[in-house]
Amino acid sequence: MIDTKDREIIEALQGGLPLVPAPYAQVAETLGLEEDALLFRLAELKSRGVIRRIAAAPNHYKLGMTSNGMTVWDVEDDHITELGTRIGQLPFVTHCYERPRALPDWPYNLFAMVHGKDEVEVEEKRAEIAAILGDACRAKDILYSKRILKKTGLRLKAKG
Repeated sequence: MIDTKDREIIEALQGGLPLVPAPYAQVAETLGLEEDALLFRLAELKSRGVIRRIAAAPNHYKLGMTSNGMTVWDVEDDHITELGTRIGQLPFVTHCYERPRALPDWPYNLFAMVHGKDEVEVEEKRAEIAAILGDACRAKDILYSKRILKKTGLRLKAKG
């Protein structure tokens, strides 16, 4: 559960930090808090799992990364945690997660999103992932993006 002030903090930050030299100080001021109090509450929200992170979310299309592929892998269950962690730490993987298979049609349980300036670059990155997975990977595929469907996380509706 969150209290009223936590909700105000989440609503104030869910659209992004202000682009100013001291963004947390500015947000804290608008909420009637000291900056240290805001940072403490954010740490508490994170430790309780209410929020996962506060991070930059660059628009990869504007950065010239116009080819995007969700690589999907059928990885042996005994190795998925260790291998998924390694794949998720690669500098070119923007998100990596495990999902249940939907057999018999969908054997894939490891997903890793990669971006590149073209499909050749994305395929090179996919080959790097394949080399790490090695014999623990039984099948693979890639799903290329055709268009942007969503560019935001969960948003709380303002009370009112």
